[in-house]
Amino acid sequence: MGLFGRKSFRHGVHPPESKDATAGLPIRQFPFAPVLVVPLVQHMGKPSVPVVAEDQEVTRGQVIGRPDGYMSVAMHAPVSGVVKRIGLTPSITGKMVPGVYIEPFPGSTQEVMEGEPCDPDSASPEEILAAVQQAGVVGLGGAAFPTHVKLEVPEGKSVDSIIVNGVECEPYLTTDHRVMLEQRDDVIQGIRYLLKITAAERVIIGVEANKPDAAEALREVVPTDLPVSVEVLEVKYPQGAEKMLITALLGREVPSGGLPADAGAMCINVATTAEIGRLLPHGRGIQERVITISGPAVKDKGNYRIPIGTPLRFILDTVGVSEDLSRVFMGGPMMGPAASSLDIPVVKGTSGVVAFTSAETGRTTAVREYPCIRCAYCVDACPLYLNPSQLGLLAKSGDYQRMADELNLMDCFECGSCTFVCPSHIPLVQHFRVAKRAVRKARAGG
Repeated sequence: MGLFGRKSFRHGVHPPESKDATAGLPIRQFPFAPVLVVPLVQHMGKPSVPVVAEDQEVTRGQVIGRPDGYMSVAMHAPVSGVVKRIGLTPSITGKMVPGVYIEPFPGSTQEVMEGEPCDPDSASPEEILAAVQQAGVVGLGGAAFPTHVKLEVPEGKSVDSIIVNGVECEPYLTTDHRVMLEQRDDVIQGIRYLLKITAAERVIIGVEANKPDAAEALREVVPTDLPVSVEVLEVKYPQGAEKMLITALLGREVPSGGLPADAGAMCINVATTAEIGRLLPHGRGIQERVITISGPAVKDKGNYRIPIGTPLRFILDTVGVSEDLSRVFMGGPMMGPAASSLDIPVVKGTSGVVAFTSAETGRTTAVREYPCIRCAYCVDACPLYLNPSQLGLLAKSGDYQRMADELNLMDCFECGSCTFVCPSHIPLVQHFRVAKRAVRKARAGG
């Protein structure tokens, strides 16, 4: 139990929430950019394969990329228009990836195509999973893992509890908050699909205590025929991490290197759940998503339904930013990567765009990194009970294998709590990312 008896986990940190500027703002539709760039790599796994050609006319919601195997999903046109080019586009990873460039029709009504509906009552679990894949649904909380893969219970395991993650513990982000308020019926409909797929006994919707209106709104629409409850959790970061949620809500622990199914649980983001409930009854695919645009550098802050493929530069020009714009994060500032280019388009996993001025990022005076003083603040902060201090020292010496073999490096999910509390300004998470890539490459024989 956490503060005031609310469910929680041990350790973690309390960064400023910074949500007040957008938490009360309803979702607004964002305008279409002059050109939208839809990367064919928006998920873990294999890229989608384009099924359109240059100069071809497309309709909003039309499939423009088919899944390439099991670990892949479909891509859909975010706008009715003309395919101007199929070529490389910059991505948030820094790599160039294949993408489809679409120029909207200026006079189009931009209606979304209707497809083959999927009824949760009559469809089999396999048919629902196929519909989720064809709808292009991935984890909208940021991970972008193909949802149909996540929802399939591994052979030999069973899931008795589904946790719908409405925590949204990242600073600034209010996307999930608004979805829970404005799309609560979609959330409930999505849960019907989840129960049919998994045959779970119960569903728990986890909401942090700073969103009491969302918790109450969901409780009001939970039907009596569904085993669904809404639990309010202590406000703490990273409360929304699936391992932390399973511990807080179920009192179970996911074993090192294991999956939530090893603890009889499954976690799915609330916006992902809502999209399943919104899209599958109409046989549609994801062609837009709700994104929080916020941060000290943003003038017209808000929660916007933005077409997938909208360039970051167009977004910032539309909402207006300060002249001393310094850094832009795709997602929240704790786990979201900083954008290296304003030509990067938003993708399915983009939950927020948070922009800062030089006053917040310290660009005017470089932040100096000091040696580790072994204060153990990072040890007290780590929600997985790792030793970030020791891991950081080994990372600097390049002893990556020892980090993995002796100190459980691969269990780190890069929440950033250790970096947040470090008084020496050591970029621990960045060191861990480099180390994990090296370990994965070595294990793959690279």
